[in-house]
Amino acid sequence: MIYRALTYGLSPLIYLHLRWRKLRGLEHPLRWRERLGRPSLPRPPGPLLWIHAVSLGEGMAAIPVIKQCVQRRPDVTVLMTTTTTSAFEVIKHWLPTHVIYQFAPLDTPASMDAFLGYWKPNAIMLLESELWPNLIIGASRNGIELALLNARMSVKSFKHWSGPVVLPLTSLMLSKFSLIVPLSTIQAIRFQLLQAPPFIINFSGDLKYAIGEFDISKRDASMEDMQAQFAHRQVWMASSIHKGEEEVILGVHKVLKQMHPDVVTIIVPRHPQLGQDIAMQLQQEGVNVALRSHQDKLMPGTSIYVVDTLGLSLTVVAPFYISVYSVNLDYFLMSVKITWKLDCLQFQDFVHGGVKCSTCFVGELRQFYRLTPIAVIGGSFLPGLAGHNISEAAAAGCAVLTGNYVGHFSHMAMEMQRLNPLSVLQISDERELAKVLSELFSDVKLLEARRVAAKQAFHVLSNGIIENIWNLLNFHIFRRAMAEI
Repeated sequence: MIYRALTYGLSPLIYLHLRWRKLRGLEHPLRWRERLGRPSLPRPPGPLLWIHAVSLGEGMAAIPVIKQCVQRRPDVTVLMTTTTTSAFEVIKHWLPTHVIYQFAPLDTPASMDAFLGYWKPNAIMLLESELWPNLIIGASRNGIELALLNARMSVKSFKHWSGPVVLPLTSLMLSKFSLIVPLSTIQAIRFQLLQAPPFIINFSGDLKYAIGEFDISKRDASMEDMQAQFAHRQVWMASSIHKGEEEVILGVHKVLKQMHPDVVTIIVPRHPQLGQDIAMQLQQEGVNVALRSHQDKLMPGTSIYVVDTLGLSLTVVAPFYISVYSVNLDYFLMSVKITWKLDCLQFQDFVHGGVKCSTCFVGELRQFYRLTPIAVIGGSFLPGLAGHNISEAAAAGCAVLTGNYVGHFSHMAMEMQRLNPLSVLQISDERELAKVLSELFSDVKLLEARRVAAKQAFHVLSNGIIENIWNLLNFHIFRRAMAEI
């Protein structure tokens, strides 16, 4: 097979690239060898299910499925893998006890053969668009059942996989699956055009709706204090803001400030550094801004609150700085500042060996959604962006607004709008956003109607998804995989 021969020939270069990523802090400093298919834990006896997701969003969507599998089939060991370190650091806090968590192997013959040979999974579930030839063909060669959940393919990827040179490989890979659960009807059509067997394509609903059902009932004291600070003020939040979108948000804030002097704009950048850059820019302009990382209070003269803590930092007095993606404090031998990107976290200070540190907990963004009646979902206001999950804000009961550049989340917006046109509103530009927000601040009934519509739409669309997925998996995967034991 050409792909296998090509990746075999390129393996030395891929290995060097992996080492380079490790040196840059893009791979786990202690567990990077797992990417070569080398395990760090023993394989338990009995049947084993391997679930793979590339990064944080897909990994979080997999967790409800994992919990259902653990509950329904306690005799089956679940092995979870992700590719990114940021996903690893978050997801490990959410996995049920006894689920094994490893980094995914590279799709080279040696790494993938070593991984499959050691773990010997009875079935493999891949999330969204993880089509790796060595993985899929190797699994089929070993008689391992394959499922693709929340299956999706962008227009760009579809053009790539449907090209005349690549299509035979694509068709071969898709023929090895026992189950494909597409994200939407459009996605199902794309997979059929790529020659996936029609009888393996089944629908269940978008797994990302199930993320909004996670229990985040525990709230720290800072959130309660913040809720008191926001009381009696007009509050809105712009979440998952990408670089360049802050200009839109700050422009809207200036307009709203003139009409609603008591307005509070919460800005939650996708990356923590952007939050600090925004704060610095505003301070240079003489604008008061409160920073989450500084634990600033929202004083009467302050109307902008920047949440720059969707990342994890460990800070001490240091003569120099380095950046890595994770650290074991037992190996901490020098004074440095260590930072790495994680999503959906919150901080609490603690002391380890005389060093002031910050620890993280999943759910901060969702707790902020509970503090605000209006959520503007970023990553959607500039060309080239592809949106973010809007269901989390809807689950919290926010009035949901987003831009027009929403990528594959367009199906989620359309589904919610189909149920109730008030559930999600897509905004075309800065001027329209300022106008809509002003209307929501001025019309309490309209605001409440949008909040109720979003929450009701979420509950309708999320209802029964995990049960549907389990029934499909049990019929197409578990019955076959476990019957062969």
